[in-house]
Order: sequence, then structure tokens, then C-alpha cells
Amino acid sequence: MAFISIPSNYLWPFALVLMIVVAMGSLSDCYDPLDPNGNITVIFDTYQWENDGYLAKVTIHNYFQYRHVDKPGWKLGWIWAQNEVIWSMKGAFATKQGNCSSFKSDIPHSCVKQPEIVDLMPDSSLENMSVDCCRGGLLDAWAINPSKSFSSFQIKVGNLHQNSFGTAPLNLTLMAPGLGYTCGPLLDVDPTVSLDIGGRRQVQVFRTWKTTCTYSSFIAAETPVCCVSLSTFYNPTITSCPLCSCGCRLADKTTETCMRTSFPSITNDIQSDPDVVKCTDHMCPVRVHWHIMSNYVDHWRVKLTITNYNYNKIFSDWNVLVQHPGFSQKTTIYSFNSTMLPAGFRDGVALFWGIPYFNTELISTKKDQVGSVSTEMLLKKDMDSFTFSNGWAFPRRLYFNGESCQMPLPDSFPTLPNGAVSNFAKPSHCLFLLLTFLTCQALLVPWL
Repeated sequence: MAFISIPSNYLWPFALVLMIVVAMGSLSDCYDPLDPNGNITVIFDTYQWENDGYLAKVTIHNYFQYRHVDKPGWKLGWIWAQNEVIWSMKGAFATKQGNCSSFKSDIPHSCVKQPEIVDLMPDSSLENMSVDCCRGGLLDAWAINPSKSFSSFQIKVGNLHQNSFGTAPLNLTLMAPGLGYTCGPLLDVDPTVSLDIGGRRQVQVFRTWKTTCTYSSFIAAETPVCCVSLSTFYNPTITSCPLCSCGCRLADKTTETCMRTSFPSITNDIQSDPDVVKCTDHMCPVRVHWHIMSNYVDHWRVKLTITNYNYNKIFSDWNVLVQHPGFSQKTTIYSFNSTMLPAGFRDGVALFWGIPYFNTELISTKKDQVGSVSTEMLLKKDMDSFTFSNGWAFPRRLYFNGESCQMPLPDSFPTLPNGAVSNFAKPSHCLFLLLTFLTCQALLVPWL
């Protein structure tokens, strides 16, 4: 066996390059090229001083274009820098009160050194609510519903030395609702300014702390949660999801129910109740199917189907993101809401989600049927680029609820039939008129 000898004077540059590569790899886990500025921002605005502390408004902003916070909702935590306690809260609550035995008269809301804060439900009593609070921990994606992409609560902090202004909490953590989020330190920034008296007066808070939390799917889950399958009208072959896309099937082929335990748990309750899914060769809880239905002179039609293989889980307010060059042209969507994102790519990026009271819920699978939602879409052709050759008509990337789905390899895509002419995907107007003329002639023959 041969070994490569590295001179000692090159060891430290080699080690430095290796450290940089590792660091860049970890940063790339948190970077999404389709949503480069996506993050969750947490802001502490101090708006009133107290004898032993302060009153603050805490706001959680979801700036992810297509990643929302689903049930059971967000959970925010931190470590107090000093001996702070939470005297009271509105719009949210601390999950533990802790040991408050040192307080004889007024009892704080929480004396825990590392409090965990969760949102109140929308039907909470008015005396416990605050402005922009109480969404049950749910935050919509920014591109879908910005008016419900943030939530706030009020907190009264005390037990500080007299005339102390306090210190920013340390080690902020966010579960939204599960793992995957990494938050930076709370930093002093310019105080938040709001408008009053119909926008004629600016009001400034006393102090603002701010941090951003990024997301990494590699921290959130050990394996993917969705996969993509493909089919066309011109090829009977269906390209299934890649084998073992989300884990391998351990049970035999006759077993209908499989357990998925390869994911970090969101809560202790879920830890003892792993995902129960329909047994498949791909073992993904969700499959997205792209079917090319038909080809017209200046349009082409696609059917998009999302299938939920979970037996116990329902996906509320789901969304699907598709990157495809066809979306740079005019597109008609029939059964989903949709919007086009300005992703800065040559290919178009389309975001789909359900229509209220119709298909916003992706129901779970039953023994006799699977839960699914679907839509058809009509895409206008760009005659300079449109083709069915070389897999052009299939998506480049596809996300479900912000998670990247496993795509089949390009060499497994459905192909054009052998001997198909190069302009199969571009029927000429002359050919179309000729077919129309022959059809009319055939219909008129019995009358001649």
C-alpha cells in the first residue's frame, strides 16, 4: 500500500483548507438556493422599565417563503443571563413555573433558569391575550399568508438589581415544531420604531434585541420525508420513487404497515409513537407524482398528485414547491392556489397550496385508500425551448412543506418512443390543420 507524504511545512495550510471546507459544508446545509433569505427572526422590544426589571414584547417572524410552522406549534427557549424571573405573561406562557419558594407574597409566573415558552390558543380568555398573539403556535409561510406569518407575546421580567437594565437572554433555542433550527445570539440593534396617530407620529421602544434562526434539514431528519415519481402519456413506463428514498423496507412484501423510527422526535410523546406508514419500496411518508397528460399546439397539460402514506398524520396547510422552466410561461392551475416566486433562476419556481374548505388538508391513509390531493395545470409553450426530449418536461427540484424531495435519476426518466421524430413535442400548425381537415372529411362522407 502506498502512502502520500506531506511535508511538515504544508501541514498547517492543508489543515486550514480542510477546516474551511468542513465549515462551508455545514453552512451550506442551512442555505436554500430557492429561498436564500429565508429565516425565522426573534425580536425582544423593551418598551417599559420597572423597579426590578422591564416589560418587553417578543415577536417571532417567519420569513421563510414556503416553510411554515405546523402543529403542535413553535416552542421558544433561552437561558437567563442573571437571576431573572418572569412575573407575568400575555399571549403565551411558560411551560414550567419552577421553584418560586423564595418569593413570599407575589408569586412569579416562572422562576425557571431555562424557561420554555409556547403560544396560547386562539380561544384563550381576553385577559390573557395580547396584540398579534394566540395562533396556537402556527405560523404561515411568508409567500402564502404574510399576515399570519408572525406572532407576539408580552413578558414582564424582574428580580434584577434596582436600576439594572438587564442583559439579553443566552442560548436562544427554537422548536418549530421540531428540530432543525439554529439561532444566533441576541444582539443589540437599532430600537424598533412604530407609527402612531394614523401614521403621523413615530414611537420608539427603549431597547431592541434581535436574532435570526436558520434551518437545516440534516439536523431535522436523518432521512428525507418525500420523493418524486414520474409518468407520461407517450410512455407506458412509470418511473417510481428511487428505492429506499426515505429508508429501506425491513418488513416482507406482504406487510401493509411499517414503522419509521429514523427521525429525531419532536416531543417525548412522539418518541414512543413512531411514524406508522404504508409499506412501500421507497418508505417515504409523502410522494409527489408528476404526470404529463397531453400535448397541444401551444400548450401542454400536467397533473400533479400528492399522496400521504401516513396512517396517523394529517398534513394541514401543506404546500409544494416546483422548479421547472415551463413556469416561466403563462400557467393555469385548476385545483390549487399558486404563486410564482422570484427565485432569480432561469427556470420558473411555482408554489402550490390548498384552497380553503376544499383541499387544505392532506388526509391520512386508510386500509382501503390513500390520502391524496391533485390538480391539473395547463402550461403555455415557449417554442424556442419546449421539448419532450432529454427529460426537459420534468421538474428540476421539488419540495414538500419546505423539505427537499428525492428525485429519480435522469437516466430513469420516461423517454420518447423509439423512432419518434425530433419535433414530436412541437406539432406544426400545418400538421394540425391537416388532421382537422381529414377529421371533417370523415364526418361528412355519410352525407355525400
